[in-house]
Amino acid sequence: MKEELMVCGADGAPLYPIKIEESFDGIVPLIAQLQMTGRKICIVSDSNVTHLYEKEVRGLLEKEGFFCVSFSFPAGEASKNLDTVSALYEFLIENSFDRNDVLIALGGGVTGDLTGFAAATYLRGIRFIGMPTSLLSMVDSSIGGKTGVDYKSYKNMVGAFYQPSAVYINVSALNTLSEREFLAGMGEVVKHGFILDKEYYRFLKEKEREISARKSDVLCEMIFQSLCIKRGVVERDPKEKGERALLNFGHTIGHAVEKLNHFEFLHGECVSVGMVAAAELSVMHGLLSRQEVDEVKALLDAFGMKTKVPMLDKEELLSVCHRDKKADGAKINFVLLRTIGEAFICSNVSDDEIWNAFKTITE
Repeated sequence: MKEELMVCGADGAPLYPIKIEESFDGIVPLIAQLQMTGRKICIVSDSNVTHLYEKEVRGLLEKEGFFCVSFSFPAGEASKNLDTVSALYEFLIENSFDRNDVLIALGGGVTGDLTGFAAATYLRGIRFIGMPTSLLSMVDSSIGGKTGVDYKSYKNMVGAFYQPSAVYINVSALNTLSEREFLAGMGEVVKHGFILDKEYYRFLKEKEREISARKSDVLCEMIFQSLCIKRGVVERDPKEKGERALLNFGHTIGHAVEKLNHFEFLHGECVSVGMVAAAELSVMHGLLSRQEVDEVKALLDAFGMKTKVPMLDKEELLSVCHRDKKADGAKINFVLLRTIGEAFICSNVSDDEIWNAFKTITE
């Protein structure tokens, strides 16, 4: 099963294609389609993905005569920083890469964000292709043009909006993910149903067993639908000035949980618990019914996703929430639900409400 969609700008002009396939074999025709033949290619991946896929992808490209080099960095969020970007700059300079050459971000969200930021800033812009290998990066960071790195443990504080030349998704790569990594990606998948598309939420409920069993055709359809939902949002609001902020559902408390637990939990796990807290906040504001909150929790539980975390210090939690990049001065812009499938941005959430919502997700 193959799927393809085109991401367009706010003016409707095509920006880049996303191809969803079941192997890496289509990457060479895609590069030819993008008129990149004859250019140097640097494959950027972390130490885990380098071991799994770098040799295969590089072999496909070198077989067609491409000059390829590979840059690998230690796997993990701790590498998503300016030091790693600096090392990549130096590697590109030493290998005489110019602005007509190409980077390939082969890996998960850390690799995609880091490579995209390096591409945006090296020689004021070099082309790059996203090749996400985790579910989280396939449905989230691969689309929308947001790139960036962490700064002194504050997530994504340095970054740029920069679009890839294309995104190539090989669904079979999901077979090598651990159950924990796969479920972390499902956090972003179910988020799309909760905030914008009740029919998609129903699809996920109906196909829970097939998704959990990683049936390839169902995964292709799931990823395609998730990307279509996110594509619509980013096309209407490319610079996150309005509607796109809805994609931050679960992220404000989620990011605080992630940071204060010293990144012990995966991003998608933190989004999962953050969504439960945001649903509880929605009840406090007289929006969601208790039955709907139970439905949110039931879907997360059905997939075996995280819904509880250890207790944190109140002042530390609130301090991190107020320093979140989605804060607006003294206000915290929270994404709440009017009902499942309909989210909105609320700026009158009190600190006491945040704390009370957080307490509902503690073990």
